[in-house]
Amino acid sequence: MNYIGSKSKLSSWIKEEVKKVVGRDLSQKVFCDMFAGTGIVGRTFKKEVKQIVSNDLEHYSFVLNKNYIENHQEIEDKEKYIKELDDLPLLDNGFVYQNYCMGSGSERQYFSDDNGKKIDTIRTKIKEWKEKNKINSSLYYFLLTSLLESADKVANTASVYGAFLKHIKKSASKELVLQSANFIKSDNTHKVFNMDSNELIKEISGDILYLDPPYNQRQYSANYHILNTITKYDSFTPNGKTGLRQYTRSNYCKKGEVHSSFEDLIKNAKFIYIFLSYNNEGLMSKDDVKTIMSKYGVYSLETKEYKRFKADKTQSRKHKADKTYEYLHILKKTF
Repeated sequence: MNYIGSKSKLSSWIKEEVKKVVGRDLSQKVFCDMFAGTGIVGRTFKKEVKQIVSNDLEHYSFVLNKNYIENHQEIEDKEKYIKELDDLPLLDNGFVYQNYCMGSGSERQYFSDDNGKKIDTIRTKIKEWKEKNKINSSLYYFLLTSLLESADKVANTASVYGAFLKHIKKSASKELVLQSANFIKSDNTHKVFNMDSNELIKEISGDILYLDPPYNQRQYSANYHILNTITKYDSFTPNGKTGLRQYTRSNYCKKGEVHSSFEDLIKNAKFIYIFLSYNNEGLMSKDDVKTIMSKYGVYSLETKEYKRFKADKTQSRKHKADKTYEYLHILKKTF
């Protein structure tokens, strides 16, 4: 997925920096990815560590990580289920079509009419199978992630779901084809949570804590609300032109709250090594982070220059610089 803040291009660098600090052999380490997003960093470490603990407050992220992180053994006949779902006759009264496709009269155009109907068709069947215990949890999250990523490929947006495009773009006009969200297999078991990070931190412990919180006022709940709607598939009245769900703003996106929330997280962390990804455009300055983390142990910093995220081709015109800096703040905590 084309995802704001994705660490796909930085994951190898992050892994190397972690190994420089912790050691090359991570096989007995518990690694926590606290603001997991699409789970790229957790996936990078999945075969390297004893256990991944993954968490994110967004439900779509929880679903992705239940598949990519928690699923670790082969699922029997999973491709049979993919084909059956992909071949179903289309429903025309589902929630996505009724509220997010132009043909229904919703005046919203997040998907073409047929793709909206197909999302509803597949999601309804997955829900039915789960409720009738025809599929187990592992297969459920595999199928749901497969739908989520396949739907994202044909979304009529400029990468994020804060708004839809007035006309159906080329990629959105293609038929949705359900493709398998294949996960990395491993011998070890892993845990995935859907909790507030500052609450979860009080309940867990481990060796390596990786933090990648929101760094500005951008709300992931708003930018990816359609993905939450597909994963939850609940009933609500979409709000406004973009059909938003109700959501709670993260304290990490509030200038007046971020410092205290971050310090609370560091203070309560029962992990020896803490790594924070943050960039030079965040609500907290580099010095702010250093001041807070230094209270709790030995602090250091690594910096990486990289190309900024572009939602579409016009994005670069809004910014004078196409490059930004990723800071990897490092703390060896003393207790």
